Formats: sequence, C-alpha cells, structure tokens
Amino acid sequence: MLTLHSSRQGTACDGSTRRDFMKIGALGLGGLSLPGLLRAREAAARVGSPTKKTSVVWLWLGGGPTHVETFDPKMSAPVEYRSVTGAVKSNVPGIELGGTFEKMAANADKMAFVRSFAHRNSGHGGGTHFVMTGYDFVAADNGGGQNKPGLGSILARHRGASAPTGLPTYVRFNGILGDGPAWLGKPFAPFDVAGKARENMALRSPLERLDDRKGLLKDFDNIDREIDRSGLMKGLDSFEAQALDLIVSKAKDVFDVKNEDQKTRDRYGKGLGEQLLLARRLCESGVGFVTVNFGGWDMHGQIGNAMKRSGPIVDTAVSAFVEDLANRGMSEDVLLVISGEFGRTPKINGNAGRDHWAPLSTLALAGGGLKMGQTVGESNSKAEIPKSKPIGPQDLMATVFHVLGIPQDLHYTDPTGRPSPMINGGKPIAELV
Repeated sequence: MLTLHSSRQGTACDGSTRRDFMKIGALGLGGLSLPGLLRAREAAARVGSPTKKTSVVWLWLGGGPTHVETFDPKMSAPVEYRSVTGAVKSNVPGIELGGTFEKMAANADKMAFVRSFAHRNSGHGGGTHFVMTGYDFVAADNGGGQNKPGLGSILARHRGASAPTGLPTYVRFNGILGDGPAWLGKPFAPFDVAGKARENMALRSPLERLDDRKGLLKDFDNIDREIDRSGLMKGLDSFEAQALDLIVSKAKDVFDVKNEDQKTRDRYGKGLGEQLLLARRLCESGVGFVTVNFGGWDMHGQIGNAMKRSGPIVDTAVSAFVEDLANRGMSEDVLLVISGEFGRTPKINGNAGRDHWAPLSTLALAGGGLKMGQTVGESNSKAEIPKSKPIGPQDLMATVFHVLGIPQDLHYTDPTGRPSPMINGGKPIAELV
C-alpha cells in the first residue's frame, strides 16, 4: 500500500488530525521478499491461475463531504434542502451533479453515482472506520484506533506485499483512520510516500555498488533489518536478480510525475491532480491499491463558499483521471472510488452549512469493469435517507473485492485464533456488476 500526503492540511471539527500510520521501510520489507513472490506467481501462471491485475484508487474526501452539493443536488426539494451551488446537467440524460462539478458531469457516462449509500455512525473516527473496513467501531470516535483490517491491507495480504514489478501492493497518500492492517500485521501496512520507505527506495547509499549484488543486498539489510525476516537472502538466483533490477530500474521512475508530458500534467492540475496522476502511474506499474486523502469537507458553515473552493479542484483532477483511464484503455483495470466518512445534514443550518449525517452519504465510482453511466439507488424527496434499498459499507467492500478478484468468503485468523471473515453480509452492488 502506498500513501501520499495531500496538500490540504488541518483538523476536523472534533480536533482529530489525519494520522500517518506507517513510516517504516515497507518497500524494503516487501521488496526483498519479492523473489519468493515472483517464484510463486510464475508457478501459479504455469498451472493457469495468475493473479488478477486490477487496481483500486480510493479518493477520500476527509471531513464528510455533502452528498447534496456533490452528486445528489435535489433541485426539486424546498430551498433549504436543495444544493446551494445549484446543479449542472451531465452527458447522461436525467443525471445532474452539484454545480461545481461541470467537468465530471461531462464524463458522467464513465461514472456511477450511488444515491442510497448509508450507515449509522456520524462521528469522524467511527464513520471513517466503518467505510474503510466495512465494520462499525464506536470506540474509533474516542481515539480507539482500528480493530479491523482496511481494504488495501487485505489486498496486500491476499496478493502479497509486493507486486511483480517490485512496487508495493498498497500505497497511500496521507493516512486515513482505518486504512492500516490492524491485526494482519506490519508487512501489510501501506507504503508511505512521506516516510522512511521512500528514502529507502531512493537507494542513496548503495547505488555506486550496483555491480556488487550481494553487497547491495547487505546494504538494504542495514537500512531496515526487518527485510531479512523471511530468510530469502542466503544467495542470489535469477529471481533475486530480477527483483533487484525491478526495484532499482522501475520504482524511482514511476514516482516521478515529471516523466509525464506537460499536456497531461496540465490537464490534471497541481496538488490533488498530481496525486491522482501519480496514482494512475502506480496502477499502470502494478500497484493494487492507492489511497489519496483530500481533506477539508467538514463544512458546518458557509458551505456554498467552501464548495466553490474545493469542488473545482476535485472536478478537474477526477475528470482528468477518468478521461486518462479511458484514453489509455485502463478503465476495465482500475476502479476509482470517491467517498468520505458520512454525508451532511440535508437541511441547511443557521450558519449556512451542513452538519454530520450518516443516514445518507456521498459515493461515486468510475471504471473497474463495472457498469457506468448511471445513478444507483435513490434518496427520498429531501435527500434525508435512502428511498430505495440502502447500500452500506459492506456492500461497497464486496464490490471492491469483486473488482480486485478477492474471494467474497475470504477469512484470516484474528488475534483470538479464530477465522475472521473480511466481509460479513455484504454483497456486490447488483446494478454495477
């Protein structure tokens, strides 16, 4: 897992800050066990069971984005309920988005907007934990941390900590509560772009010794001794040489968005756009799960002004990402998920803002081989609750499992020694699969 830091900083209304869960040399931890992974995947390919190559990019709008001003503007509702930024017609008849999402509206045929996504936890910590793991954990609202594995870590456990390209399976940009491995263990934590793992990947000290492969591996061991836990460094063979070549030649180039042509970079924009561009490059290079946290959505007051600041940034970056996937023929292989911890109260408050509201939440998806160009589910007349059958975090989790090729009945042994289901009751969203 790889984590990128957002350019937007700050705290939510409860004073919580975005946490950076893992800053150890995770690439080293997975990277030098890569030879074994390469062997295993070659063996799987020989017997006709190669690992699925699909990826997920999860754009987290930290703070709780308004579902009304994003993807369910409800312009037929009374004025105190409808979108204060108005609505914009999309290129799909009958679908309107909030008024700050003109570029995404022009790409609505490549997206799906879920208007019945709901859960029961309106706290920043608990809501985040619920959406990111599929499980409610009330203690997370009071600093209780994480008690279930996050989606990216589950994928890292299922596929292996490193992709065949030598890059980590799971990368994150700026930590999100609930995006770590919990009891699955540190080897399946996200690779943190801002942490020591990024420094390790730069390979500063051993670069002059590339010809001395055993010496180079020894230097890696000195950087992070945890990488030798598997006992794989007893000698070099073709797989170890391949792993080393992948790490040295590939990783540094992938992380440098300056390798993209200027027109592409301009289309994405700075900040969030650069992060989504990097996320696309990572997926293209074998990373399976990338989280990007773009905060600032805890809009208790003056929501119209706040949306006019944040909405266009998301609009530009997401539309560029979706168009880029389509132009590169990657829409079948990469799923974009856009969510936050909850929605906002449907009725505008006395400060011209909206407060926390879990009974209806923001959710949009693009790509992943799913059925796009539609809204899924329906809210009631004032965008308060789902009018159709609610879609919950477990259903979103099951849909992501479907895209990634993870078995719906996957279990891992928890700290009590019992097999624990990763999904408990969720089903892939029927309209999408």
